Amino acid sequence: MSLVKKWCTLDEAESKYGIKKTLILKWVEEGIVRSEGQRGKVINVNVDDLERKLEELVNI
Repeated sequence: MSLVKKWCTLDEAESKYGIKKTLILKWVEEGIVRSEGQRGKVINVNVDDLERKLEELVNI
């Protein structure tokens, strides 16, 4: 496990993983994916959390 946190913007995550922003934001709201933001707006999401969730979905 990496000690360095990896973060990307919603647009980068959508492009890289092919996941709609609305689904990523739902996962943020549910506490599955950590996020960074300002004034209630999500700016960055944690790549490790996204990859973990995707791996979970693939293995179902």
